[in-house]
Amino acid sequence: PPASQNNEQGSTLRDLLTTTAGKLRLGSTDAGIAFAPVYSTGTASGKSGRTMPNLLDDIIASVVENKIPPNRAPKINVKSEIKDEPKDDKKCIQDDCSKRYSDIQYSWICDKHVLWLRDHKNSNNWKLFKECWKQGRPVLVSGMHKKMNFSLWKAESISLDFGNQQADILNCKDSIISNTNVKEFWDGFEDVSKRQKVKNGETALLKLKDWPSGEDFKAMMPARYEDLLKSLPLPEYCSPEGKLNLASHLPGFFVRPDLGPRLCSAYGVAATKDHDIGTTNLHIEVSDVVNILVYVGIAKGNGVLSKSGVLKKLEEEDLDDLLRKRLKDSSELPGALWHIYAGKDADKIREFLQKIAKEQGLEVLPEHDPIRDQSWYVNKKLRQRLFEEYGVKTCTVIQFLGDAIILPAGALHQV
Repeated sequence: PPASQNNEQGSTLRDLLTTTAGKLRLGSTDAGIAFAPVYSTGTASGKSGRTMPNLLDDIIASVVENKIPPNRAPKINVKSEIKDEPKDDKKCIQDDCSKRYSDIQYSWICDKHVLWLRDHKNSNNWKLFKECWKQGRPVLVSGMHKKMNFSLWKAESISLDFGNQQADILNCKDSIISNTNVKEFWDGFEDVSKRQKVKNGETALLKLKDWPSGEDFKAMMPARYEDLLKSLPLPEYCSPEGKLNLASHLPGFFVRPDLGPRLCSAYGVAATKDHDIGTTNLHIEVSDVVNILVYVGIAKGNGVLSKSGVLKKLEEEDLDDLLRKRLKDSSELPGALWHIYAGKDADKIREFLQKIAKEQGLEVLPEHDPIRDQSWYVNKKLRQRLFEEYGVKTCTVIQFLGDAIILPAGALHQV
């Protein structure tokens, strides 16, 4: 068609986009544009690499920026919208959910910061979970191992099936990574005499990190993959097919986070002399995380704490009364100690760790981020200082066999 018609059509499209953008209820007035960026996972070379979603996004962004001046941002009060939420939500979460959710077995732990769903089979769990989740609180679901084929997850079973595989093994104390047969790791999992020794003769604290992960997990361990998927807590949210699992329903042109699953296995700190180290240092995940404790090994050998010794060590932690009660239940098997912090405290924790690094004579570079680098395990003494000097309280959770811990993206945690 003639050029004049082209201009007219372009003008009409621009006017349409402008008037539509002006009517949009913006989620945030800070960005200056009405649409979030869209990313493509496709690869292309040269100028043809632009994809349709990116082009549309650029057009819309430029129209909104050109036609809606900063001083005339759409009148929307985000705060007022939040105030319009039912006022009794938080009160219900903390104090009086018994009437609304009388058919759900649950408790609150960690000063009512963590929801504990005690019956994994209850199909209504997701209703209470939803109330808790929108406040960014961690959730614990117990008994998941009762739905699983336990024999698949035994250390000896995994070693027998995959012992000849090569994988990266991390020495948690000095962060040295070596590539070796996974059989060596599993042989020492419950027999301390077969574990690697470091230079001073001390037993190494090893971790088989994220092996296998994602598609490798599904390809290598199809039976275990299926067993895990059928046993996920709150399947409406956690299952890949869950109707409320937004990440699994993202269109193909979005860059998705690594949703796993991945197997994380580590020796217990109880078998080492230094109990001020962890197997997973303080860090943040970019997506929500479900961590299920599928197996707990009982280590044997010289210098290993007895079960009563392990329990005594755990009782020294700042624990909720309900967790102390679980520790005394002989049918429960504790396997992992978690320290969890709210995402809103990240800046305070970062500042605190940088201060501690300077006190210890360590070089603190401007680009150094102690949380991103996963360079710290915050021991008991430091956790106390963090509370006294910055008002940041630690949420301490013991994960027992079969417990699923569900963390919102941005929550800091160490194990």
